[in-house]
Amino acid sequence: MNIAILGATSQISRDLILSFSMEKSYDFSLFGRNIELLEKWINSEKLGNKYKVQKYSEFSSRQKYDVIVNFVGIGDPIKAQKMGGGIFKTTEQYDNMALEYLKHHKETKYIFLSSGAVYGGDYQRPVDKDTVTTININNHKTTDWYMLSKLYAEAKHRSIPDLSIVDVRVFNYFSHRQNTDARFLITDIVHAIKNKEVFKTSADNIVRDFIAPPDFYNLIQSIIDFKPINIALDCYTKHPVSKFYLLDKLKSEFGLKYKINKSIDIINATGIKLNYYSLSKAADAIGYIAVNTSIENIIQEINLLDIS
Repeated sequence: MNIAILGATSQISRDLILSFSMEKSYDFSLFGRNIELLEKWINSEKLGNKYKVQKYSEFSSRQKYDVIVNFVGIGDPIKAQKMGGGIFKTTEQYDNMALEYLKHHKETKYIFLSSGAVYGGDYQRPVDKDTVTTININNHKTTDWYMLSKLYAEAKHRSIPDLSIVDVRVFNYFSHRQNTDARFLITDIVHAIKNKEVFKTSADNIVRDFIAPPDFYNLIQSIIDFKPINIALDCYTKHPVSKFYLLDKLKSEFGLKYKINKSIDIINATGIKLNYYSLSKAADAIGYIAVNTSIENIIQEINLLDIS
């Protein structure tokens, strides 16, 4: 099997590539903007000649891919804020690249990395299969751009049901290889643990569902193994976790120190979300089985870090 990965320099794609390397003997064509960085990483991980690094200009319908996985996007809230409306052009450019390929190879499966942000709204409750996407159409905010770019791509994918396209909505992701300088809740917490700093947080007891590389790999492999379908699937673990349960658990496990600060300025490129996770378990139908809970994923990943 030959798999093309677009956006192969992102952390979530690197984690998936490493998971594949331990489980399967697939051939990979890895596409990214920074070829030198990608080649350096391939060599550092000793992945061998099954991983071919290519420029986007080399992506062509003349090559044969069984699966295309599109990871192109912004994975850091600060970078997403700086990019602003440019996220529309970037998302559509590489999505169209994959869709054009599928016109010539209808048997190829296309996996698009979407986001839980497509549900919009204020996330006062977790989303489920009946949740209706909401947006203030007459008062767009900059925090809407990312959500709208993904929503537009998903709508476009559903409009071509004869093609095998699965949109994977990631809500929260954590890997021990993740850059702890990226401004996510969990990376800020790990940064505080590693540097023995006090983690400052708001009084809001938000709830998250953190998928980690093993479960994410299981989901992607389930999509590859299943029959061709055209659908969007939410990511989920066995159970989500509330912020203060997470903080207290990491306090006992790793000595985390934290302080509630009512006036703290939180960076969030897609808006504040109290219950940012999904109750929809549609991926069960394609054979996906979550192995861990959120808290188990986080503890396992932190244990893989050198935090001494």
